[in-house]
Amino acid sequence: MKKISCLLAVVLVLVLTGCEATQRQNATTGEQETNSATKGAMIGAVAGVLTGLATGKSAKDRRKRALIGVTGGAAIGAGVGYYFDRQEAALRKELVDSGVQVKRVGDGQLVLVMQNGIGFQSNSYNLDASIYKSLNGVARILVEYPKTQLLITGHTDSSGSASYNQQLSEQRASSVRTYLIGQKVASNRIQVQGAGESQPICSNSTQSGRKCNRRVEISILPLGE
Repeated sequence: MKKISCLLAVVLVLVLTGCEATQRQNATTGEQETNSATKGAMIGAVAGVLTGLATGKSAKDRRKRALIGVTGGAAIGAGVGYYFDRQEAALRKELVDSGVQVKRVGDGQLVLVMQNGIGFQSNSYNLDASIYKSLNGVARILVEYPKTQLLITGHTDSSGSASYNQQLSEQRASSVRTYLIGQKVASNRIQVQGAGESQPICSNSTQSGRKCNRRVEISILPLGE
């Protein structure tokens, strides 16, 4: 067990120094945080040890499996995190000044928020031409990084009945899905849902606030989530 603990410590040090950059700046808070590749490698290393210790037939066999698991788990964990970090960086670069926000939610999710009124007119689920350029950029990155799945959520302002807004929000999400498929994003990667008027991000008491709430959000998740 002492050998395993020492190797685990060595692997974690190598992970922290060997990943391209162990720290990134949080786009929302400005604070430094450990990137997904590094966190994934650390979690993978620990998981590899635990799996090895749990599966061996004897004490010697368990130690051997744990030694293999610590290095293998770190490599797998780092690979997943690195892929996701690269995709985030590509999206941020592609969507500069597009009106689309790229938000990081924890280590395993990105959310693209199409807000400030771009996308839809009141009572409509037809895409405005103003959103085409942004969606084209999103599609290019999604095609480049195929090992993710998407959940598109439509939103409305509070005008009209709740049942009407629920249906409208689903139609808005479906419109974005159809457009992305037309830009060669695989259809089996994309699911849609509607939130109706239930999740406003601006006040519905003003025209500009209602315009802000007519939006779509695209959540990008690792495959298998």
